[in-house]
This record gives sequence, C-alpha cells and structure tokens, in this order.
Amino acid sequence: MYAPNASPNASSTRQTMAVVFESPTHLALRELTLVDPTATDVVVTMQYSGISTGTEKLLFTGRMPPFPGLGYPLVPGYEGVGIVQEAGADSGRAVGDVVYVPGSKGFTEARGLFGGQAAHVVVPGARTIGLADHLGERGALFALAATAHHCLEPDPARHLYRLPQLIVGHGALGRLIARLCVLYGAPPPTVWETNPVRMSGARGYQVLHPDDDPTTSYRVICDVSGADGILDQLIARLVPGGEIVLGGFYSEPVSFAFPPAFLREARIRVAAQWKEADLRAITEFANSGRLDLDGLITHREPASRAADAYATAFGDPTCVKMILDWRAA
Repeated sequence: MYAPNASPNASSTRQTMAVVFESPTHLALRELTLVDPTATDVVVTMQYSGISTGTEKLLFTGRMPPFPGLGYPLVPGYEGVGIVQEAGADSGRAVGDVVYVPGSKGFTEARGLFGGQAAHVVVPGARTIGLADHLGERGALFALAATAHHCLEPDPARHLYRLPQLIVGHGALGRLIARLCVLYGAPPPTVWETNPVRMSGARGYQVLHPDDDPTTSYRVICDVSGADGILDQLIARLVPGGEIVLGGFYSEPVSFAFPPAFLREARIRVAAQWKEADLRAITEFANSGRLDLDGLITHREPASRAADAYATAFGDPTCVKMILDWRAA
C-alpha cells in the first residue's frame, strides 16, 4: 500500500510495506508510515534491493557493535534500485528517474538502519545515483562495488603494483575486488576460497584453496573473509614490507603473533566504508559497461518471501547475492 500526495512538501500519510527486524532474529514484513519528504527529497518506488550478508546479518543476529542510533525495531538495507515517484523542487531529480538508493530517511514506527528494504522510501535526492537502463537489478550492487573499490589504493590506475595480489574470500565482495584489479590492468590476482561451491565463477583470475597455493611472496593481500585468527596465516605469505588490507568485518578481536610480523615489517590497513570517490568510480565503470556485474546475483525472491530470502542469504553457501523483488509489492 502507498498513499501518495501531489506535493512532496505537504504533510500526508504515506504508508509502505517494509522488512522489519523487530528484535534480533525476529523478522516481519509489515506496513509502516514514511517520514514526510522535504523539498530536497524524493519518494522512490523500489524495484530491487540486495541483502547484505555483512551489515544486515550483524543487525539481524544482534551482533552489531553498539553505535549511536542502533535499536529495534529497525528497517535494514542500503542496496536499492527504484524509480522516482515524487521529486522535491530542490531534489535535483525528476519523476521517472531510475536511481540507486543507498537507504532512506526513515519511518515513524521503526528506525531506519539503513532503511532501504521497503516498497517505497524517502531519501534526499542528492544521495541517489542515476542508473543506466541496462543495469536493472545489478544496480543494487553499487554499494558493494564501491566497498570493493575502497579496498584498493586511492588512485589505483597510477599504483597498479599496490593492488591486491591475493584476495581471501570468493564471495560477492572478493569477486568485485578481483574484477576491479583486472579492469585497472593489474596482474590478475589469486583468490583463496575454502568452500568448494564458491570456487567457480572466476573471470580473468584464478581461485585456489589455500593449501594448493605455494606462494609466500605476496606484496599486498586483501582479506574479505572476516575469518577469526586468519592474520597469522596471511602474514606468513607476505614479502618483507608487505601489506594486509582488512576489508571484511571482524566481530571478534583481531590479533596476530608479533615475531613473524616483526621480521617482515608487515603493514596492516583497515578498509572501512566507501567514500564518494569510490562511488563516482563505480558509477562511471558500471553505467558505461566497463565493470562486469554479471554472475554476482545468484538468488532472487519476491519481497513477500523476505523471511525465506534472508534465511537463504545468510545460510546457503551457494548464495553469492540475494535480491528482493519489490515490483509486486
């Protein structure tokens, strides 16, 4: 259900269906009221949204470290594709624009963290990104691709030797980092994966089980597995002065044995949330077709089956990326 209003600046009751984490491990699909849009906002009718197996899983399981604004009930999601249905006079958007949606301004009965898993959302027009028509549901991968880009050096094209030679984890994020390395023209990286069902799908690089890789001279290693206790294994594969980039999320304390790291003068860098420069690069690459986003979305469910979709996204190792289809909502 959606009750629109002719003017985005006037107060009205706008209701929408949304995925709600009522409390840790308890999910519902129910009706919520949108906050009123302002002149700088747009109201977007969602078409597709991706389920994050990082942030959203931590919110769903209740393992997300405390931060200001965290609380339940909440609406998750920050990987959306939709069509602008209402555009404020100062939003910079027009009705009918197809846009990437990084979340929303929220709802009156639940917190918006990050508020994108809903049939309709209110979001500042300046936060949306125009999408090329050919992208379709793949536009939901923009945040993940920008996160992958942030794991690289700030100016990748000029520092190819600093791009990852080894990537740990062949999920969606690991695949995007590998594809970006190839796109920039760096030597094809090696990707480690321990789960046999995730070893396929390489495009221009090789995927190996760690036990099958004899290399001990990697200059840059990027870990996106988030696995506990993995640093000692990675430090042993570094050249002196090599770097490990931590691109996963680590719910447990990260530690390592000091002597091997000391002998190699190892450097450790944490890659956090993407920046605007990363999103600009991904927008140009994806809209132009230079960045290959095919083969990353492996599962789809209608929004009405959200509970099943989340169970699959979080528990099925064959699921690289799950998309919720909101078009029937």
